[in-house]
Amino acid sequence: MVGIPCYHNQSSIQHVIEMVGEGLRKYFPYLKSLIVVSDGGSTDDSRELAESVLLPPGIEKLVTIYRGLPGKGSSLRAVLEISEILEPRVVVVVDADLKSISPDWVKLLAEPVLEYKYDFVTPYYIRHKYDATITKLIAYPLTRSIFRKRIHQPIGGEFGFSGQLARHFAQQDVWDTDVSKFGIDIWLTITAIEQGFKICQSRLGTKVHRERDPIDLGTMFREVTGTIFALLEEYEKEWYQDKKSEKVDYFGEITTAEAEPVCVSIGDLIDRMCAGFEHFYPLWNQILSEETSLAIRDVCPASEDKFNFPAELWAKIVYDFVVAYRDWKRDKQKLVSMMTPLYYGRVASYCLEVKDSSALEAEEIAEKQARVFEELKPYLVQRATLNEKD
Repeated sequence: MVGIPCYHNQSSIQHVIEMVGEGLRKYFPYLKSLIVVSDGGSTDDSRELAESVLLPPGIEKLVTIYRGLPGKGSSLRAVLEISEILEPRVVVVVDADLKSISPDWVKLLAEPVLEYKYDFVTPYYIRHKYDATITKLIAYPLTRSIFRKRIHQPIGGEFGFSGQLARHFAQQDVWDTDVSKFGIDIWLTITAIEQGFKICQSRLGTKVHRERDPIDLGTMFREVTGTIFALLEEYEKEWYQDKKSEKVDYFGEITTAEAEPVCVSIGDLIDRMCAGFEHFYPLWNQILSEETSLAIRDVCPASEDKFNFPAELWAKIVYDFVVAYRDWKRDKQKLVSMMTPLYYGRVASYCLEVKDSSALEAEEIAEKQARVFEELKPYLVQRATLNEKD
């Protein structure tokens, strides 16, 4: 079964369905297959175009509208509920805005489950050095440092999972939270880790989809980060584990393909950071350690050529907010919103760091950011313990 969450994707939905259909025909002709397009009530022609796609013989298709809170998570919930009824051996999920999807993606996401008994398959893409900043700066570093798995793209968008894991996902009562929105991908990944399911990564090559400047990712940052923080609160026992992170198996061939460029407005990101400083600093001062709070004052204001928001400072800020989220008695979504300008600042600094770097060099800089989080994990423990005493 292949699920395709969809909302206003008339320009790409046909191509995605055709590639999925070809992948099922080419690699899994011996299995019964169903493609489910789970649409969020699109007002364009997404559903009509999805209905019009002709598939190879033996492959069924269902185009449906999901109910509930609007968002990718609710769309995927509908796919999971259908899988509960049909009990497929493997469920694959792909986004509806993909331009770079090929039939091989179906094989790479499903085969580890069918042939090698993995339960959860995450994607590994080649991304442009300015792309996937939420992944590089918070989702991967926290997955690595706290949950001790080097899953490089835990919010990648494309996944494969066993029927058993699909049933487990469907039965969880999380669908009135940010998991129903952009929080779904990180929730799937961390839930699979914490419940002890067998996990691997598949190399899918480059990912080309609807590109967005990091400055437009504020909502996604808040929903993804809010979900991570809620999971960190739920699994607080993991904060105090001093074990090192583990490598996670890969499938697929290493490729040297290059990703499409992504445009970034570094000056605008810095402006957002400095505006947030003017507005939120008194509140940041209550949340952050004295050392970290003083360091923020040295970051802003600054011109673009002198702007520097170090990785170590960012890691400490994230950990301070993790502890604050645990102890916060008011609206936790507002707490995460207060963090958004700091994210913009770290993105700006990261983009300046990799500006003249090759793709490989930029990847190592992002990897260094994740190692910094792991090395500074004792800081999180110290802050968490100190707050408990207070």
